[in-house]
Order: sequence, then C-alpha cells, then structure tokens
Amino acid sequence: MHNPCAVIPVYNHETAVPAVVAALQAAGLPCVLVDDASSPACSAVLTELARHEHIYLVRLAVNQGKGGAVMAGLREASRLGFTHALQVDADGQHDLSDVTTFIQASQHNPEALICGYPQYDASVPKGRLYARYLTHVWVWINSLSLRIPDSMCGFRVYPLAPTLALLDSVKLGKRMDFDPEILVRLAWRNQPMQWLATKVHYPQDGLSHFRLFHDNALISAMHTKLFFGMLVRLPSILWRRWRA
Repeated sequence: MHNPCAVIPVYNHETAVPAVVAALQAAGLPCVLVDDASSPACSAVLTELARHEHIYLVRLAVNQGKGGAVMAGLREASRLGFTHALQVDADGQHDLSDVTTFIQASQHNPEALICGYPQYDASVPKGRLYARYLTHVWVWINSLSLRIPDSMCGFRVYPLAPTLALLDSVKLGKRMDFDPEILVRLAWRNQPMQWLATKVHYPQDGLSHFRLFHDNALISAMHTKLFFGMLVRLPSILWRRWRA
C-alpha cells in the first residue's frame, strides 16, 4: 500500500506557507503542518489552513527545531494512516513542481527513501553552499559510502515504517543536524535510497532559521558522534552490506 502525505515544519513562515500548502494540495497531497511554537500571527494562519479538508495540524508547545518538528510530523502522519511522507520546507525554497515526480518515484519503489539532490541557482548563500561540501565529506566517511551525494536537502519522501523504527530506537538531533544524521543512520541499516535532482531557490524575502555558528557547531558535534558510532558499528555495517 502507498498512501503518501506531506509533512511541513513551520516556524513563523506565515507569509510563505499558504502557497506551499496550495501547491501540495494541487498535487493531491494531504498536508500535516507542524506548528513549532510559532508566533500568534503564524499560528492564526495555520489554524485557518487547518480548516480545509485533508490538512492536519500538530502544535508543539515548546520550539523543537526543524528536526524535532519533522519527527513530530512523521509520527502524526503514521498515526493518521499514511505510509509515506514528503518532507517539505515551509519557506518556499523547494521546487514544488517536482512533487509529482517524487511521489511517483516512491510509488514505483516504495521501500526506498526518495531524496532530493539540490540544483542551486544564484540565490544560494555562498557561505552555506561551501559549508555543505565539508558535510558531504564527513557523511561519506561516517556512512562508509559515497552513495549519499547530498545530506542537507530537506526535500525527501520517507517510507514511514523503517523511518519510525529508527526514531524509536535512537535519539536524533532536533535542529539542522537532523537531515544529515538520519540519512547516515538509515544508511547504516542498509535503507534503500534513490536520488532525484531538484531545483532549490532561496527567496530574497525568505525567512531562514539557520544559525550560522550555533547550527554549524551542532552539525560538527553530530559528525563527531557519528564517526565514533560508525567505528563501534563497523563490523555490523560491513556484515549487513556483505549479506545484501
């Protein structure tokens, strides 16, 4: 069975999120909105959106960060009976004309995690672009593989059963460290992955919650934790891959 929805973590994106929801609904996807302790203005917008059919709202009393909000959304999606969830940012940076392509890829390969491989335009902040390359190298080291070409793009379709099995067994980072960490840990478990190119645009008036120093420190700590975790799991990772 393949019953997909979209999961959208929202923190003060009241200007951009209505258009994101409209595009997803036009593609036929129900939406699970996660209000990550947003401002009253944003919460009011989300309340109004949730009045529409096939739009569900989860409210977090305390801000959890992007990863925490995504995890809450994935759990709610499973509770509602969905089998797959497309993670989408609320700020409008993802090319939602690719939604149908990603969902079709998931239908054809329902066991796989369908991941976006970003194609950036000139709007991407150069500091964040260059920092991604360092993360790529650490992800390749920590996953013992080159099969994760990009771990930071949050446009991906999760098969919920194996994803929630991981979330129930491991404590993952709740902020910007979530996106790369979950891919490495799923790779350790031999999770099938498929990569699709997708355009990414950073709106000039977009609201980014990436904190340059704090989030880079979290990501660095995450890579260190994963490195030592990889060393401990090295025999079992290699054994799984040999058997596969």
